[in-house]
Amino acid sequence: MAMLENKIDFVAIITCKNANPNGDPLNGNMPRKTYKGYGEISDVCIKRKIRNRLLDMGENIFVQSDDKKVDGFNSLRERADSNPELKAAEKAKNRDEFAKIACASWVDVRSFGQVFAFKSDKDKDKGGGVSVGVRGPVSIQPAFSVETIDITSTQITKSVNSETKEGKKSSDTMGMKHRVDFGVYLLKGSINVQLAEKTEFTEEDATKIKEAIRTLFVNDSSSARPEGTMCVEKLYWFVHNNKIGQYSSAKVHNSVNVEFIADPMSVTDTLEDYKITVNKLEGLDCDVSDGI
Repeated sequence: MAMLENKIDFVAIITCKNANPNGDPLNGNMPRKTYKGYGEISDVCIKRKIRNRLLDMGENIFVQSDDKKVDGFNSLRERADSNPELKAAEKAKNRDEFAKIACASWVDVRSFGQVFAFKSDKDKDKGGGVSVGVRGPVSIQPAFSVETIDITSTQITKSVNSETKEGKKSSDTMGMKHRVDFGVYLLKGSINVQLAEKTEFTEEDATKIKEAIRTLFVNDSSSARPEGTMCVEKLYWFVHNNKIGQYSSAKVHNSVNVEFIADPMSVTDTLEDYKITVNKLEGLDCDVSDGI
């Protein structure tokens, strides 16, 4: 497998229609937004979806969510202990070897990095165990909407006899459900070659990350995000001709412009209300893919 040799920057255009792209648990699970009213999808949320897509693609993932785990382990500690080579490196307190084995074993570790901070059973009270930090080459920014978003909140009720005895009816439970009527979000990120060399992140791994982003919302439906409400419309994949890049990541990311062009008084509910332009940077290759 060929090691990654050229820096990569990428921009994805995401549309959201009548869905909650990323709820804020500290705000009643309302869609996240900035103080200026722009919608936000956190980088942690995006990485979680990328990990899930990589799992769907048959890749080994270290940080698996409870509802998606495929190996039966109930904790990161159990998953790490299942690897005998990793266990041996931990016992020998060889941090470099530990990091190398972890990167080789799990694609999300060599992509995003990981902090391993485990205590061994016999050393729990002595401060023993292992503490290893791995820096990953793939960086993901929070995705922000192009325009301010409108949030619709709907009151809902649940009327189900889940615990009461026969003949008695439980009281209705009241709740709220929130959605973004329509929003266009920009996801931006980069892949650093110097860090890729340390984790042995390959060209093949970059292709897997690209496909995971392109299909980010496949198999991701929920009551907050019904099928068809979230979509990656376009993915712009910029490959530089050297390790550090011909241009800064900021300049590359800003070369993709999405501008609202419809009547400000109209109800926006389609990407056709926006104009997408890419300011070509001399000598920089860009692969444009349609999302799913």
